Amino acid sequence: MLLRLLEEGWPLDEVVFYDTGMEFKAIYDIRDRVKLILEERGIRYTELRPDYDFEWKMFDKPVNGPNGPHFGYSWCGGRCRWGTRDKLTVLERYARGAEEYIGIAADEKSRIEKERKGNKIMPLVAWGMAEADCLAYCYERGFTWEEDAGAGPVRLYDVLDRVSCWCCCNKNLKELRNMKRLLPDYWRKLEELQERTARPMKGPGKSVFDLGARFDGEKT
Repeated sequence: MLLRLLEEGWPLDEVVFYDTGMEFKAIYDIRDRVKLILEERGIRYTELRPDYDFEWKMFDKPVNGPNGPHFGYSWCGGRCRWGTRDKLTVLERYARGAEEYIGIAADEKSRIEKERKGNKIMPLVAWGMAEADCLAYCYERGFTWEEDAGAGPVRLYDVLDRVSCWCCCNKNLKELRNMKRLLPDYWRKLEELQERTARPMKGPGKSVFDLGARFDGEKT
């Protein structure tokens, strides 16, 4: 969305990046490239962060839950998408009703209806660009979301359906299997998080360690 806005000269005063602190390195690499482009064009860049550290909220925040008080929300995802709520709260507070371009693609029907508000502008919908069109457009311009995985570069969109936080528990088993096999450094980080919470990442019998053993036992 941003690349085409710039190429077509749409009015753009500021670009805002929200940093959860748990993004893939490829995301930060692209952020740094985009910052240079914006600087050349005199467009303001702003970086926002959650009010509280991600891991503090995951493990240490005092919480009064339905089963009594405990510490931390544990994994973010499913019915407890506390990281998403933090992101939306911070962004909406910052925007304060200003007109916003949001990168919802033309084939994301449920999101289009949910986000259709007076101050939200959806250029990708106006252009009729589906998610696959957007990815091809970025690839053509050299933005590939590539991670150095040791054995060679891995394009994240080749192995993940959606490039969200590396620790998002909404990742499906295919994505997690690919992380285990192709992005081992991130898998080790998932194991470190699992060691700090009793809640299995994907539900009973599906902790990071359970899934790792399952993936190791599968034929490749």
